[in-house]
Amino acid sequence: MTTLEQTPANLITSAPASKRRLPRWLPQRWYVHVVLILSVIIIGFPMFYAVLVSTQNNGQVFSYQFTPGSHFLENLDVVLNQRGLLHYMVNSIGISIIFTLAKVVFSLTSGLAFVYFRFPGKWLVFGFVLLTLMLPTDVLIISLFRLVSADLKWGDSYLALVVPFMASATGTFLFRQHFMNIPAELSEAAQLDGANPWQFMMQVLIPISWNVIGALAVIQFVSSWNQFLWPFIVIRKPELQMIQVGLASLAGGSETGDSYGPMMLGTVLASLPPLIVFIALQKQFLSGFALTRDK
Repeated sequence: MTTLEQTPANLITSAPASKRRLPRWLPQRWYVHVVLILSVIIIGFPMFYAVLVSTQNNGQVFSYQFTPGSHFLENLDVVLNQRGLLHYMVNSIGISIIFTLAKVVFSLTSGLAFVYFRFPGKWLVFGFVLLTLMLPTDVLIISLFRLVSADLKWGDSYLALVVPFMASATGTFLFRQHFMNIPAELSEAAQLDGANPWQFMMQVLIPISWNVIGALAVIQFVSSWNQFLWPFIVIRKPELQMIQVGLASLAGGSETGDSYGPMMLGTVLASLPPLIVFIALQKQFLSGFALTRDK
């Protein structure tokens, strides 16, 4: 009787002995935290080093100095005043906002049409939309340049930057898939209440689609912000140029060659608007495109 009573007690006291050897401040799955911390350091180190280089001159850069330099104000003067990077950023912000709004609106309405409207050849049209996903812009850039510059006479204008890319096959596909997951009862209830398609979209679809709208807005804003080849080809006036072309102009910024401090400072400044957009819409972006009947 005595041994039977002592055996469970011995098992209870001996089972968690390995866990009790860990200090209280150390998590039980400490190795997972170590891996995550190392991953963050590895991913964030290039940006951290870019910020350091943006405050240094070439001598400090080539000496691999891992402390802030003394030429931040000089580099800032080169970037903002001498090279006019702030003007390029203002141009890109305006174009990216218009670009993003246009793509979201057209994607929303086209997705609505493919799900809730019936018209001849709907599946054929949607097939052509998906086909455009397989054609990268670089393949069409020569014919597109001829159309925009020679036929439409839009060279050196913002129309050439926005209009050819206002529609998005990716956005259309995402909104179509999103609307197909919405319960059909909502559409039927709206029809019984006498709502027209415009009211159904504004009062029903948009309020439950902010996650998709926010995610697509982040993707399209970053895509527009990172455009280099098309603005470089179609825009010739420096005062109308975009930020990525402005960053390329920072190369060879001095008589002795490339000045890495201004180049890195320009890169850091150019990364701020997409970062701000992502932070503002991170909840919608990270929520993804999931939609359940509970929503």
